[in-house]
Amino acid sequence: MAAVQTRGAPLRVRPACRALGVAPATYYRHQQPAVLGPWPRRHAPRALTVAEHQTVLDVLHAPRALTVAEHQTVLDVLHAPRFLDLAPAQVYATLLDEGTYHCAERTMYRVLAAQGEGRERRAQRRGPIYAAPELLATAPNQLWSWDITKLKGPAKWTYFYLYVVLDVFSRYVVGWMVARREAAALAEHLIATSCTRQDIRPAQLTIHADRGSSMTSKPVALLLADLGVTKTHSRPSVSNDNPYSEAQFKTLKYRPDFPNRFGSLEHARVHGNDFFPWYNTEHRHSGLGLHTPHDVHYGLAEARRAQRATVLTAAYIARPDRFVRHHPVPAALPTAAWINPPKLLVASQDAAQ
Repeated sequence: MAAVQTRGAPLRVRPACRALGVAPATYYRHQQPAVLGPWPRRHAPRALTVAEHQTVLDVLHAPRALTVAEHQTVLDVLHAPRFLDLAPAQVYATLLDEGTYHCAERTMYRVLAAQGEGRERRAQRRGPIYAAPELLATAPNQLWSWDITKLKGPAKWTYFYLYVVLDVFSRYVVGWMVARREAAALAEHLIATSCTRQDIRPAQLTIHADRGSSMTSKPVALLLADLGVTKTHSRPSVSNDNPYSEAQFKTLKYRPDFPNRFGSLEHARVHGNDFFPWYNTEHRHSGLGLHTPHDVHYGLAEARRAQRATVLTAAYIARPDRFVRHHPVPAALPTAAWINPPKLLVASQDAAQ
C-alpha cells in the first residue's frame, strides 16, 4: 500500500487523508506517476503526531487545511469542560452565537475522528448493564426454560396463548397449556403442576424465562420461592438468551400440519394433544444425538445408543468395504446443555476443533 515517507516509519496514506478530511484521490493525483493498487483495508483511525500532521500537510499541498496550531485549538475547544458532552453541531452553533469561528462543523468531526473520538458525546441517560445469564444443565430437571407464544385465532386480531415449560438438558416438554389470555395466575398453576409431576425438590431446579409480564410477575416469583426454585431472566430485548424455548416454538410452527389459524380454543388444545406427545416420544432431536426427549429425560438413551451400535457393528462386519474411513458409531449423547456458555469455554472448544 502506498505510504508517505517520514523520518520514522512510513505514514499510511488513508489515515492521514482521513485526519485531514482529504480524499485519498487528491493525494494520488499529486504523485507522478499516479500510484495504483488495491484499496487499503478499513481500520480504526490512529491519532497523528504533530510532526506527522505537518508532514501530510506538506505532501498533500492542502492550503485550506487547518494548520497544526489551528488543529490543536479546535481540539482544545472540543475538550473544554463546557463542550465535552456536546455534539460538534452544538459546539459550532454555540461558538457562532458568541461571535467565534474556528472551523466548519464537519471539520470538527474530522478533528475528533483523527483522535479516535468519533463516538456519542451527548450527555444522556444510559440504562443498566445486564450480565448475560450463564446457565448449565448436566442432567434432567436441573434447568427448565419456559415461554409463551401467540397462536392466531379464528378472526383477525384474535389470539390464543400457548404456555410451554421445557427441560433444557433433555428438551422434554414437562408442561404445556393453551389459554385465552396471558396471565400470571395461569403460569403459576402450570409451573406448580409441572414441578409436582416431576417431583421437584427444593434447591434442585432453576427456571429461566424472558422478561414478559407473566414471567416477572410477583405471583410467579412467590411460587418459585415457596418451591425452592431459582429463577433467572433473559437480558432485555435479547431473544437468544432463551434459545431452547424459541427453537421448540419453531419446531411447532414449522410442522406441515400447523394451521394458519385455529378455529377455537378447543382446536388449539387438540393440536397440542397431538403435537407434544409426538415431540416428546417420536421426534429424534439433532441436539440429543438423534434420540427422543423422552428417552434422554428418563435415562433410556444409553440403551438405545447401545442397540444402535450393535446394528452398526453388524453392518460393518457384513460389508466393511462400504465404510471407508472408520468403524461406524452412533451419535454421542449430550453431556451438558448451556445457555450462554462462558467465552473461555467457547474458545477452547473452537481450538479443539
